[in-house]
Amino acid sequence: MKDMTLKEMDSTNQWAKVAGVLYLIMIISGGFAEAFVRGGLTVYGNAVETAKNILASEQLYRVGFVADLLCLVCGTFLSLIFYQLFKPVNRHVALLALIFSITAGAVMAVNLLHQQAPLLLLHNNSYLKAFTLEQLQTQSLFYLNLQSQGYNISLFLFAFYFPLIGWLVFKCGFLPRALGILYALAGAGYLLNSLSWFLFPPLASQLFPYVLLPAFVGEMSMALWLLVKGIPVNPIVPKVQVS
Repeated sequence: MKDMTLKEMDSTNQWAKVAGVLYLIMIISGGFAEAFVRGGLTVYGNAVETAKNILASEQLYRVGFVADLLCLVCGTFLSLIFYQLFKPVNRHVALLALIFSITAGAVMAVNLLHQQAPLLLLHNNSYLKAFTLEQLQTQSLFYLNLQSQGYNISLFLFAFYFPLIGWLVFKCGFLPRALGILYALAGAGYLLNSLSWFLFPPLASQLFPYVLLPAFVGEMSMALWLLVKGIPVNPIVPKVQVS
């Protein structure tokens, strides 16, 4: 990495702290939408109860949707900050990580359309001319299940982002190497989670949510370190190929 002036390092440190704030917002909003809203309102295998829960807590359901959008926006800015932060370490690896992150975010954004489907189906009485209420409720649960599969596809793509950033952290010299290892393990957790749902759903249901524990530890550690510690003004930085 090229040598930086104190002014440049101070600016980089400020951006690192902004990244920490964005990361915490992502963790809170994403966890709220996935675990509290979708996980709390969906009764797996029971379309009628799921539909009743959504309609009874419609505003909560809508807030969960917006929370997912907030997570995506923060994630986009965070990915750009990480690219700028780690580009001097290795531009190609940083760019590849950015591509994985943007692609996974795009998949997740399109996938959110499935989350809107139950509201459209359950609120439009004109659909009752062609379908019974029970059929609309079943379709609503189907779209939520489809949203879950799309979510796992997105996490599968994100799984490759984490070891790339983890390697950059390990090499950069201005963040703890242990943080890079934890971040790489987070990607392994996401990868195992997605593959288990795609290949062995019965096993995946038993592993969840324990298989995502490394992801939570790695991401929370990164967020808190950037927010609290940031980047030292005079780091000892190893010489790394940047081309």
